[in-house]
Amino acid sequence: MGGRALIRTLHVVTHPEATHHLEGVVGGWHDSQLTPAGIRAALSIAQALRARIPNGAQVELFSSDLQRTLHTTEEIAELFGVKPILDRRLREKSYGEAEGKPQEWLDQRFVPPPAVGERMDHDENV
Repeated sequence: MGGRALIRTLHVVTHPEATHHLEGVVGGWHDSQLTPAGIRAALSIAQALRARIPNGAQVELFSSDLQRTLHTTEEIAELFGVKPILDRRLREKSYGEAEGKPQEWLDQRFVPPPAVGERMDHDENV
């Protein structure tokens, strides 16, 4: 019973402002870039993580392969001296044919999930 306890902390980070936000188009798997404000925010996120995570801590960094998340991850990776592990399964939800189209296009076709009952098999119409 004399072993050390393994303590893990998970930090979940979302990408900051991306071009699809400003263009008013649906994101999902649409491969948009970070805006200049998004780049500054990504650097701030990286610096905040660097301040929270002790030197010498084992850091593993996982990211989706979309450009906006990869850019965010690269800012963090640089401060920790690690190489990110890219995994397309970490992408946000796909909006299918709506991706890259005006948000209004999706809004006109979107079917919200029911307030109660089964929500997992809900088809949002995209």
